[in-house]
Amino acid sequence: MHIEIDGRPVPAEDPLVVPAFFTYGHFTAMQVREGCARGLALHLARLDSATRELFGSGLDGGHVRQLVRGALERAGVRDASTRVYVYWAPDAEAATLAVTVRPPAVMAEAPKSLMSVPYERPVAHIKHLGGFAQTYYGRAAVDAGFDDALLTGPGGVVAEGAITNIAFWDGESVVWPDAPALLGITMALLEPRLPSVRRRVTLEGLGAYRAAFITNSQGIAPVRRIDATEFAVDEALMKTVAEVYATAPWDEI
Repeated sequence: MHIEIDGRPVPAEDPLVVPAFFTYGHFTAMQVREGCARGLALHLARLDSATRELFGSGLDGGHVRQLVRGALERAGVRDASTRVYVYWAPDAEAATLAVTVRPPAVMAEAPKSLMSVPYERPVAHIKHLGGFAQTYYGRAAVDAGFDDALLTGPGGVVAEGAITNIAFWDGESVVWPDAPALLGITMALLEPRLPSVRRRVTLEGLGAYRAAFITNSQGIAPVRRIDATEFAVDEALMKTVAEVYATAPWDEI
């Protein structure tokens, strides 16, 4: 295989060739503070499970931790936004792992507006690569004056945000949509710690909920609008969710 980038030949054996040209893979994203991450065991289990499903072989969590520690040390930081990517090139004997280290990030607490779009992620339970439609619809939502996109299925069934999970408050329970979606790590930490239920949520039925919020690895934020449906920001709810999330321990990498 002969490869050129911007007119410059690149050796086919260059390790960067795999992530550049093979998009069959998966990843996890975590916030690291003082060399620790919330829900680390969940991140490692996610990587192992997806690697088994996609490639038929598990992934050693100790090896992943070693790679992340090394990347943080070489970057000279202990606070970061870190991702671990897992690729498997055709005819390869083992997975290729890539670790990225970027400045730490926190989700802005300003209430979000979401534009519903008719799209559900394929193989939604895996945090896989190649999310073209998520990026496309996310950009379209911003161009339309919203903060992000809300992915929905046939009949307006709410699934998840473009890069978030979404939850609704009915006055008694936190309702997580019962639809194909990724179980985000923040959602996985919050769901058993809150009075949670899973329920079919539709765009037509949004008026039944008092409030909504989104979650991802960067944190939690209230939702103020989905399409034309307005939501009040329930300060007591958001305070409770934030306090519950704060109880999730930080695990040393």
